[in-house]
Amino acid sequence: MTATLTHLTVPARRDRDPVDVPAAERAAHDLLDALGVDLTDESVRDTPRRIARMYDELLTPRPFNPTTFPNDGDYDELVVATGIPFHSLCEHHLLPFVGVAHVGYLPGERIIGLSKLARVVDLFARNVQVQERLTTQVAGWLDDHLQPKGVGVVLEAEHLCMSLRGVQKPGARTVTSALHGLVRDDPRTRQEFLALSGRGRDRAAATCWS
Repeated sequence: MTATLTHLTVPARRDRDPVDVPAAERAAHDLLDALGVDLTDESVRDTPRRIARMYDELLTPRPFNPTTFPNDGDYDELVVATGIPFHSLCEHHLLPFVGVAHVGYLPGERIIGLSKLARVVDLFARNVQVQERLTTQVAGWLDDHLQPKGVGVVLEAEHLCMSLRGVQKPGARTVTSALHGLVRDDPRTRQEFLALSGRGRDRAAATCWS
């Protein structure tokens, strides 16, 4: 029997108001004007509108129903989806950070559709974010709503605010992890998850355990 968590139908946006596209267009116009851009030029005349629509797209995840299924096969090993592409916006500079997510859980009584693991990443990534919070939000959502025996999330991303400005270190990647339940507390399960996600003990991670 398939169950849709109807009380968990996920809205298009989370933890903030919808993008006010007309206001964003006006703000983009003012910013470009302040930067000295000639907005009477035909090639940039519509740029404020494009900017506003771009941010609306980047900050709007698609709603979804987190469908679950009974774990009628009594599966008791890890389920891990690796290399899930994601992009988000650094809340400090509004520059993108782009990378991949490795998301896994140790099932309890129910399992979740595999595509929904990617949907949960997208839900929280399409916001102004910091990578640490994004990592814990994905793990916390799975822990709260699926109630598995354990959850593991590893994100690795390149931050353009670090690549293009400031220290200007292109190619540097930041790794964060959040481990809950048996994925945190059982050494064998923790090591298996980190191995499946491609993170060995010699690969440093900023770990958020809770």
